Amino acid sequence: MDKRIIRGVFLKAVYPVYYLAARAVGVKSDRLQIQMIKTNNSLVRWEFKKRATKLLLLLPQCIQRDECRIKVTSNIFNCARCGKCEIKDLIEIADEFKMKLYVATGGTLARRVVANTRPEAIIAVACERDLSSGIADSYPMPVLGVVNDRPNGPCFNTRVDLKLVRQALLFFGGNEPARS
Repeated sequence: MDKRIIRGVFLKAVYPVYYLAARAVGVKSDRLQIQMIKTNNSLVRWEFKKRATKLLLLLPQCIQRDECRIKVTSNIFNCARCGKCEIKDLIEIADEFKMKLYVATGGTLARRVVANTRPEAIIAVACERDLSSGIADSYPMPVLGVVNDRPNGPCFNTRVDLKLVRQALLFFGGNEPARS
């Protein structure tokens, strides 16, 4: 059986049934969503073996500090690169790997960005809820999900482990970043 079909069966049939059954017995949603993201990431790593030349790094708007006066949702490269959030580092990583980088304000915009950029693969950073639904919505596109850290609660001054983002990029992009 095609590896991509196995991932599709998991995302579209197995996970929804598992989710409903587990919720019925009181398992918390975030635990189920984290397990779905981990399983998807494992299936993508098992399935995807070629180098992706068109990568997309998709970020949530909550990764930007709330006190920042320069909003990066329309163009992330407007960032002042002050270093108070990880956007400066993520821009540097995207430049290093010669890849597209966008901040999405929600699922509708994220889907539009994917449709407009037509990547071969996506690295998505978000909370469990947004990642799990975005991964399922994006099938058959290979998506590696990186759950963001929320030291101040949900949707407010979130952070991301740059090492995990870099690992996902190296998986899709090979062992060396693109050089100009």
